[in-house]
Amino acid sequence: MLKVQEIRELIKLIDQSSIDEFTYEIEGSKIKMKKKGAEQQVIVQPAHAVEVPQPVQVQAAAAAPAPAVSSAEPKQPSKEEDNQDQANLHKITSPMVGTFYASPSPDADVYVKAGSRVSNDSIVCIVEAMKLFNEIEAEINGEIVEVLVKDGQLVEYGQPLFLVKPE
Repeated sequence: MLKVQEIRELIKLIDQSSIDEFTYEIEGSKIKMKKKGAEQQVIVQPAHAVEVPQPVQVQAAAAAPAPAVSSAEPKQPSKEEDNQDQANLHKITSPMVGTFYASPSPDADVYVKAGSRVSNDSIVCIVEAMKLFNEIEAEINGEIVEVLVKDGQLVEYGQPLFLVKPE
C-alpha cells in the first residue's frame, strides 16, 4: 500500500500533467485518479477489508468557489462593497504544492490569525512539500484579515492562503 506522502506526490504529478485519468495497481490495492477541468478525484481501494476514509477531493487554485444558493433576496450593495474591500487586500499565496500548517508543531500556537499584525519578514505558516518544511513569509506589512485555508489542508501553487490589509 502506498504511503499518504506518495499518494500526494502522485496527485501533484497528475495535476501538473495533461493526463485526464490515471490508474495504479500494486499488491492488490488500486488507486484511480480522474481530472475534470479544475477538479481531481482520488479513490484508493485496498485489497483487504480495511476501514478507508472517504475519497479525497482536491480543488485546484484556479477553481472558482460555487456560488451560494439562497432563497433570500440578493444584496447587491454588500457584494460590491465586499469586492471593493477584497480589491484593496493583498493575498499571500502558496509558492508550491504541499500541505499547509498554521503552527510550527501540533501543540504550538498558530503563527498568525485574523487581526494579527505582520511585517514583510514575519513567518505566517509552513508549507510542507516532499518532506521539507518551508516557512512562508508575509512579504508585506499589514494586518491579517482572513486565513483562507485550514491547518493540514493540501494547497496548490499560487493558491491564496491569507488576506492582508496593507499598511
